[in-house]
Amino acid sequence: MAAPLSLAGVRLRILISQPLRFSGLTNQSQCSVPLQAIFKRHYYLNVRELKRFYKNATIATADGWYEINLDKRKLRTPGGNLFRVPNEALALAVATEWNAQEKLVKRHSMHLTQLCNTAIDNPLRKTREDLTESVISFLDTETICYRLEEPPELQALQTAEWEPILDWARDRYGVTIESTYGIAPPLITDESRNIIRRHLMAYSDWALFGYQYSVDAIKSVLLVMAVMDRHLNVERAVELATLEQIFQSRRWGTVEWHHGVDKYALQSRLAASTLFVHWCSENTSVRQKASIASQ
Repeated sequence: MAAPLSLAGVRLRILISQPLRFSGLTNQSQCSVPLQAIFKRHYYLNVRELKRFYKNATIATADGWYEINLDKRKLRTPGGNLFRVPNEALALAVATEWNAQEKLVKRHSMHLTQLCNTAIDNPLRKTREDLTESVISFLDTETICYRLEEPPELQALQTAEWEPILDWARDRYGVTIESTYGIAPPLITDESRNIIRRHLMAYSDWALFGYQYSVDAIKSVLLVMAVMDRHLNVERAVELATLEQIFQSRRWGTVEWHHGVDKYALQSRLAASTLFVHWCSENTSVRQKASIASQ
C-alpha cells in the first residue's frame, strides 16, 4: 500500500518584490519576473562543481580581519569582493571546508563559505531590519505550532514532542504562542513578536544572516532559538522539525538513501549556521566588524 500524500508541514513562501518588466512585450502581467528571484537563482543556486585548482587553503590577517588564501591567491566572493571574516575561528573553519574538498570543489556542501559570501556580498541588499523581519515572518508558518488531528497517533506524538518546546519558549522569553489545527495561523501576540524581534536585534548583522539560514533550513523559529540557547542539540532539532516525516517513514517504510541524505543535509546546514551565529556574536570587537556597514 502506498503512503498517503500529506500536506501538513507544507508552507508556501512567496517572494514579493518589484517585478522586472521586459520591453517589447504587450502582456506585462505574463512577463513580470520577481527581481529577487532572479538574484536568488543566479547567486544561491550557482553550485556548479569545480575541479580543485589549489593545494592548500590557509588563513592570513589584514587590518584586523582574517582572509583565506588558496595557495598564493586570495579567495574572493561570487560578487568579486575580497573574502574576509571577523574572527579566527570562522576563518579556520572556512579554510577547513576548502581543504576538505577532494578532486572536485563541491560548493553546495560548503555552508560556512556560502554564509560568509552572502554576508559579504549581501546580494539582495538586506538591512538588519529586513533580516529580522524575514525571520519573524516564519512565526506564521511555525512548524511546531501546526498540529494534525488525524491520525490520532501522530497527534499524540506531536503534542508529546512539540509542546515542551512551546512551554520552554513561554518560560524562557515570556511569549504567548499557541498551536493550531488546520490552516489557521497559530496564535502569537504582537507583544510576543516584539519580544522575539528585540532578541534577534541583539545579534550582529552577520549573525542574522546565519539565523535566517537556520530558520529557512528547518522552517522553525522556535527550534532555532532553542538550538542557539543550547536547549536543544542540532540532531534533536532536526528530528523535531521532521517529526511527521519520521512518523510516516515508520508506518510506511523509507527510501533509505533519500531520507538519510535529507536528514544529514539538514543537520549539516543547521550545525554550520549555528556555529556561524555564535562566532559572529563572540564579542564586541567581532560584532562591530560583523556589520553590514563595515563592508
